[in-house]
Amino acid sequence: MKVLLVTMYFPPAGGGGVQRPLKFATHLPSFGIETHVLAPDDPKWVHRDEEATPPTQAWVHRARYHGPRGRIPSEDLYALEGVDRLRYQAGAVFRRSLVPDKSVTWAPSAIPAAIRIVRREGIDAVLTTSPPNSINLIGAAVKKATGVKWVADLRDPLIADADNPVERLPARLKENVQRVVARLVASQADAIVTAWDGIAEEIRAYGPKVGVTVIPNGADYDDFEGLEYTRSPERFRITHTGSFFGKRDPRPFLTALKESGLEHVVARFVGELTKRDRDWAETLGLGDRLELLPFGSRRRSLAYQRDSEALLLLLPQAGERGTPVLPGKIFEYLAAERPILAAVPPTGAAANLIRESGAGIVVAPDDVAGIREALVGLEARWRAGRLNGTPLSPELRDRISRRRRVEELSELLLKVT
Repeated sequence: MKVLLVTMYFPPAGGGGVQRPLKFATHLPSFGIETHVLAPDDPKWVHRDEEATPPTQAWVHRARYHGPRGRIPSEDLYALEGVDRLRYQAGAVFRRSLVPDKSVTWAPSAIPAAIRIVRREGIDAVLTTSPPNSINLIGAAVKKATGVKWVADLRDPLIADADNPVERLPARLKENVQRVVARLVASQADAIVTAWDGIAEEIRAYGPKVGVTVIPNGADYDDFEGLEYTRSPERFRITHTGSFFGKRDPRPFLTALKESGLEHVVARFVGELTKRDRDWAETLGLGDRLELLPFGSRRRSLAYQRDSEALLLLLPQAGERGTPVLPGKIFEYLAAERPILAAVPPTGAAANLIRESGAGIVVAPDDVAGIREALVGLEARWRAGRLNGTPLSPELRDRISRRRRVEELSELLLKVT
C-alpha cells in the first residue's frame, strides 16, 4: 500500500504541531506502508527546528509556499501605539481576508503537486493532517481529481474559538467558512481521524458519511534516550515547555509561586511567555525564581523536561472547551517520567490520564490556593529526598506509545483501501 501524507508543518518547521505528522511518516513504513510526504518548501512558521530531520524511510516532496509568514498578532500589536499600530493593522488586512486561514495560499501549489505524486507513484490514499484547516481543501480536491481515497486527520477542532488571537477575522465570516470546511470533511472524506474525543464529537454533529476514529497523540520514549535527570541540591526546578497560544494562562501559577514564599523554587518557561505576561510577571518581583528561555530545538525541550524536579502542565477551562482536550505535551511529560503539576480542568481528559498514570497532581487551572498547596507539597517531598518520577505501568506505556498509535492508523488505512 502507498499513502501520501499532506501536511503544512514538517521539518525544518518546529513546535508541537510538527510531531504528529512527523511520527506518522516515521512509523508507517514499518507497518508495510510506503509513505510519501508533501510539505511546503518553507511554511514560514513562527518556529524552526534545524535539528529536526525528516524520516529516512519516507519520500519527502516539497511544493512552493507563497503565503504570508506566520505571526502572532496579539504579540505584534502589544507594544504598538498610534500610527504604528494603525500601520500594522492596515498591513494585516490581506492576511485577515484569507479564509479559512492564511495557509490557503499553499493550495494552488500543493494540489497539482499532490495530483502528480498520486498518479506517478500509484498512491492508494491521501492522508491530510490539519490544522491549518485549508489542508482539507487539498485532500478533497485531490480525491475529486484522481479518485484516490481521502483520510482526514484532525489535530484540532475545525471550528476555532472566536476569541483565538492567532487568526483574527470577523467572527461571523470565519465561523461560516470553517463550517463549510467541516461539512466538506463530513461529506467527502473516506475516513476521519481525530486527536481527541472533543474533536470527534464536533465533526459527528455534521453527520459524516463514515465513522470517526479517535487516535490520540502518543509518547515517544526513544526520543528521551541519552537524556538524564540529575537532582539539583539547591534549586527545585519546575519546567513548562511550549508556547502560550490561545487562552493558556500562566498567571495563576506565577501568583501561587509568589505566595508560596519558596525562595529556592525556580519556574522555567522554555518557549518564553507572551510580552503581556512577561510585563505582568515583572510586577511580582520573582527575580531569579523565574527563568524565561527562548524556543529552541525539540531535543533541547526534552532535555529540560527530563532534567527537572517537576513539570508544569497548563490547560485552560475555557468554558467547556478545555474539558475534552488531550494535548500532545501531556504524552511528552509522561515519557519524561518526572512528577507533573497539572493545572487543568479537573474532570477533563488530561486530568483523567494524569490520575490513571499516577504521574502527578491535578488542580483546577485558576485555583491559586490549590496550585500553591500542590507546589509546597512537591517541594517538601523534594527536600526530604522522596520526589521520584513515576514509571508508567507496562500496559499504559504500551497503550500510549506513539508507535502503537501509528499502528492503529495503519490498520485504518488498510481497511479504507
